[in-house]
Amino acid sequence: MEYRVLLVEDEKDLAMIIADILKTQGYDVAVGKDGQDGLEKFASFRPDIVVADVMMPRLDGFEMGRRIRRVSPNVPILFLTAKNTIDDIEKGFEIGGNDYLKKPFEFRELLIRIKSLLRYHHPDGKEEPRLRIGHFIFDISTQQLDIDGQCTELSNLEARVLEKLARNIGKTVDASELMVSVWGHDELSNRNSLHNYIHKLRRVLRRDPSISIINQRGFGYMLRVMGGHDR
Repeated sequence: MEYRVLLVEDEKDLAMIIADILKTQGYDVAVGKDGQDGLEKFASFRPDIVVADVMMPRLDGFEMGRRIRRVSPNVPILFLTAKNTIDDIEKGFEIGGNDYLKKPFEFRELLIRIKSLLRYHHPDGKEEPRLRIGHFIFDISTQQLDIDGQCTELSNLEARVLEKLARNIGKTVDASELMVSVWGHDELSNRNSLHNYIHKLRRVLRRDPSISIINQRGFGYMLRVMGGHDR
């Protein structure tokens, strides 16, 4: 299958280099020169993945990503940026970004991350897109939790944390493993953020009293479902 990659990058030379590398790997590539151009090409090109710089003229990458999310909740978005504060990274994830690569980067790492996102979002049936958690149904692709006809839409980060726990019900997931799965790396500054997302998930899941997220101090977190509704 030939995947379509929309690359949105205002540095012309860098965009040309990345596009050439992607084409040699068999990808069909369209290039946008700024966020506004990227939005227009997204509508016409219908990419399988978006790779976008953050700092761009006319429309920055975050705003472009936010608008893309309004019309396409599932297409993976990988942000490229020299901005490297935790606040910037969290903002990128909160608006619906799926991964974040800091400049300067190795082109090989970019390819690895693109392949990983495509494999995750186009799994060819290898992973179940809907998971049962107690009396909840968790739709991974739409990031929605449904119970008795009531639907809750999770943020991108909440959904990623929950998926990791839900695929390991009854098992302790190491905190470091969770952070690598969600943020791509384990940093001390992410631990408070992880704790906050766990707290938010507990509030959503408490509609089913059989479900609990247990903090295994010094190790990680366990999603427990009592009464046999874990699958």
